[in-house]
Amino acid sequence: MRFGIFVPQGWRMDLAGIDPAQHWGVMAGLARRADANPEWESIWVYDHFHTVPMPSQEATHEAWTMMSAFAAVTGRVRLGQMCTCMSYRNPAYLAKVAATVDIVSEGRLEMGIGAGWYEHEWRAYGYGFPRAGERLAALREGVEIFRQAWTTGSATLDGEHYQVDGALCYPRPLQGTSAPGAPRNGIPMWVAGGGEKVTLRIAAEYADYTNFDGSPEGFATKSALLQQHCADVGRDFGEIVRSANYNVFIGETEKEVEDRLAWFADHMRQAGVPESKIDEQLPGFRNGPAVGTPEQIVERLSALQDMGMTYAITYFAESAYDLSGVELFEREVMPALLDEPKADAHEHRWHLPGRR
Repeated sequence: MRFGIFVPQGWRMDLAGIDPAQHWGVMAGLARRADANPEWESIWVYDHFHTVPMPSQEATHEAWTMMSAFAAVTGRVRLGQMCTCMSYRNPAYLAKVAATVDIVSEGRLEMGIGAGWYEHEWRAYGYGFPRAGERLAALREGVEIFRQAWTTGSATLDGEHYQVDGALCYPRPLQGTSAPGAPRNGIPMWVAGGGEKVTLRIAAEYADYTNFDGSPEGFATKSALLQQHCADVGRDFGEIVRSANYNVFIGETEKEVEDRLAWFADHMRQAGVPESKIDEQLPGFRNGPAVGTPEQIVERLSALQDMGMTYAITYFAESAYDLSGVELFEREVMPALLDEPKADAHEHRWHLPGRR
């Protein structure tokens, strides 16, 4: 299994109580920490503008600004967004931004992309909120523009949502040119979301990676549908890496796990989140595959790995304040699940040297 980790950027109230003058120091420090540990393959941020579980005046730092900043303060770890909302930026422009970040990072960018869902911020920023079918159609057109721009240096599309006519993307990304990249796209493309009829179809056509429901039942269902879409479009299902996101609440004992959950609830209260919103979140966290003792988490993630979930993107709600949970996960969970790539196997690591 491979591992990524979210760096707190505020979207989930995970910088609340920290002076904004200290935010970059906290984020940069956590990014550098992951960069220094080769078992973390990637760091991630969310592409949102308003906090959850409710909009507030707490910080939410912008994702693509963070990509450039992280590129400058790290040297190994890969950089991703989970996931960029297609309609927040013109895709020809975003393809150019991504190519520049790939160059600044010396070929370490991952492109997470999706149709978007957070209606409050859509409307607040003046994007309207088109129906799901329109958002998904825009996603399909946008990823086609990405692929053209990155693989040929130019994009032309007369679409329903986007019209570009010879939009140039030079220099092209390092990945796929002077550095190894994903064979289909250059910059590895993650199509995120589990929409069964459209999103997974787009993933079958364009994605190097998917990211959807990480519960055993949900993962099995989405995987079967993705496999069928791959058959329908003539794509090798095995070419696509399937990933999922996991909220991690870990403790040496079940009491310690409960203490972490209690800390989270209290932290949300202090950030001004109503009790009703906290009560909505906690049951889902408690039942997550990465909530428990190290032994419990290893058992659950091992079962998911057997089902084909080979890349876990982890989120630690307390990491800006307390690294003990991250350290415990690194010490007792990751070694049990990390696997050494075989020399003759296709490991979906177009961009990485073999592990030591």
